[in-house]
Amino acid sequence: MTIDPNTRIGHVHLTVSDLDRALAFYRDVLGFEVTSRYGRDAVFLSAGGYHHHIGLNTWAGRGAPAPAPGTTGLYHFAILYPDRHALAAAVRRVLDAGVPLEGAADHGVSEAIYLRDPDGN
Repeated sequence: MTIDPNTRIGHVHLTVSDLDRALAFYRDVLGFEVTSRYGRDAVFLSAGGYHHHIGLNTWAGRGAPAPAPGTTGLYHFAILYPDRHALAAAVRRVLDAGVPLEGAADHGVSEAIYLRDPDGN
């Protein structure tokens, strides 16, 4: 049995140690919009009004350390901006915020930059 080819991934949830710090990154640097917030425990963000593309939560422990490099877990996820202009604007915000880039690539069908959020995701 194979999965239906029209299946799409709707969202990703990330464990963070500091919700406000993560929110500042995903909202203020990357530009996602807050759709709902649950106190100091969780926040949902989206692009274009979808319920949430990214969920951030501290359910595993506020102040928990980031996983060590080379351990299992999320390797990466992709944010596809609609065009090069939007990607360039996002890169400018990332650089202006002092977030280091870990790499860049041209995949032929899309360009990519690689970076980590404040929790190492």
